Amino acid sequence: MSKTDTSETGRAADEAAGAQLSTAPQEDTVIGGPTLGVVGWIRWFWRQLTSMRVALILLFLLSLGAVPGSLIPQTSADELKVQAFKDAHKTLTPLYEKLQFFDVYSSVWFSAIYILLFVSLIGCIVPRSWQFVGQLRSRPPGAPRRLDRLPAYTTWRTEAEPEQVHEAALAVLKGRRFRAHTAGNAVAAEKGYLREAGNLAFHVALIVMLVAFAWGQLFKSEGGKLIVEGDGFSNTLTQYDDFKSGSQFGTDELEPFSFKLESFNGTYEKNGPQRGTPRTFEAAVTYSQGGADKKAVIRVNEPLKVGDSKVYLIAHGYAPVVTVKDGRGKTVFHGAVPLLPIDNNITSTGAIKVMDGYRDKNGKKEQLGFQAFFVPTFAGAGKGTMFSQFPALDFPVMALTGFHGDLRVNSGLPQNVYQLDKSKMTQFTDASGNKLAQRMLPGETMTLPDGAGSITFEKDVKEWASFQISQQPGNGLALAGAIAAIAGLTGSLFIQRRRVWVRAVRGEDGVTVVEMAGLGRSESAKLPEELGDLAVALTVQAPPAAEAAPETAEEPAEDPAPSGEADK
Repeated sequence: MSKTDTSETGRAADEAAGAQLSTAPQEDTVIGGPTLGVVGWIRWFWRQLTSMRVALILLFLLSLGAVPGSLIPQTSADELKVQAFKDAHKTLTPLYEKLQFFDVYSSVWFSAIYILLFVSLIGCIVPRSWQFVGQLRSRPPGAPRRLDRLPAYTTWRTEAEPEQVHEAALAVLKGRRFRAHTAGNAVAAEKGYLREAGNLAFHVALIVMLVAFAWGQLFKSEGGKLIVEGDGFSNTLTQYDDFKSGSQFGTDELEPFSFKLESFNGTYEKNGPQRGTPRTFEAAVTYSQGGADKKAVIRVNEPLKVGDSKVYLIAHGYAPVVTVKDGRGKTVFHGAVPLLPIDNNITSTGAIKVMDGYRDKNGKKEQLGFQAFFVPTFAGAGKGTMFSQFPALDFPVMALTGFHGDLRVNSGLPQNVYQLDKSKMTQFTDASGNKLAQRMLPGETMTLPDGAGSITFEKDVKEWASFQISQQPGNGLALAGAIAAIAGLTGSLFIQRRRVWVRAVRGEDGVTVVEMAGLGRSESAKLPEELGDLAVALTVQAPPAAEAAPETAEEPAEDPAPSGEADK
């Protein structure tokens, strides 16, 4: 072997030895490097999913995912609003439909976040719960060798025996609700276990709230009903104006009860900057369950509770009473027509539909429709506006526009009862060929042309109220979870877990040296103060030893002579 080969071999050996001693991270190579395998990847994914960091990220994504559900109309809540949104936003609608923004809470991506968060929380809580149980069953650890290195530390000398100091320390610490025991030549104590208990309670409460939310979505029922004064409602599926329920809810689970709207009372602020603000907003009802009639008053945020159902008051409006007659004077329609408010002063619009019983002057069956615009407080003629000036029924006026033809109610397509389908209708015209429209006061009549009949705005204007009847089986569980979450979070934030050690050993001079130190499991500004209080309590049984007075030089019997006299 040549000298060159020998030097190269030695250089390679030196490099290999240097690599073993080096603290620099080694570079992984793809070829021949370690591979996780299927089981390894599954374990890695599970560790990531059950980490607290990922749980917080999923919780943030869940709250972020609820934003479009709050801002965009949802099919499960109001299909009419969803359709109106689609008609007004032709460009965004295809994108929102692909992203399932109209059905956020039942979408694939929201369900995936929900399930992953559920699994992540369980994966976080189970091992931490076992670890916490182990901590509760174990004793506080023994004292470190150098207590003076801990952040909170004090020491003093006492004439008491070390055993007496330890016994006194145990009594003081247990009296302050520390878990304490003697470990070697020191007393070890720990306090604040409720911090971890609060942390676990918070995460368990989150799981309870998720379960309650899922339970409520699966078994809930919710429907709306508009009722005019004097009319009633029976809690059956056919009585609802709109109804939606969870996938696991059966119609036979509806609470059997009924109620009648006796009257609605609404009063409003008449003066000042809050003019028109409701002051009284309540519906007087008579309800029946099991044959016994009872009276109740339903107010906003004060629902009527009947079994597991709650009846909420959600809206209010007016229902003018009208009478429609054909050309022969026969009454073909008479009743209160609910109109929908379009502003805070209850300016209302709607439709009056005469579907059966009407014949024109030639005896031919036909249908009538009237577009209605109602204001409870009219500004007055010549004021330039038809909008209501106040929500109370002070000066009611109704404007009507009449149509005749086919209302398309028998076309098989769903139709809004508050709107007219004018595709097969013709508007009435007067003798001059102008479209027939009239503004009417209570008691006035609009005569239809060519002997087509008349419509009268009666002096009676009734009020209506809209109610929401709901069954939410998970609300109680969700409330309990929310309260537990707040309590657990409060405990985890304000309870400090800390350890305290007291060591008493005999010094070389026979005097006992007491050392006392504390360590917080988390940052605690009150730990030195608490350690000082414990030390003061302990000095009652182990008082500091009196130190010997320092020796002083003896004073001369007489004042020394001045330096000059001494020289003499």
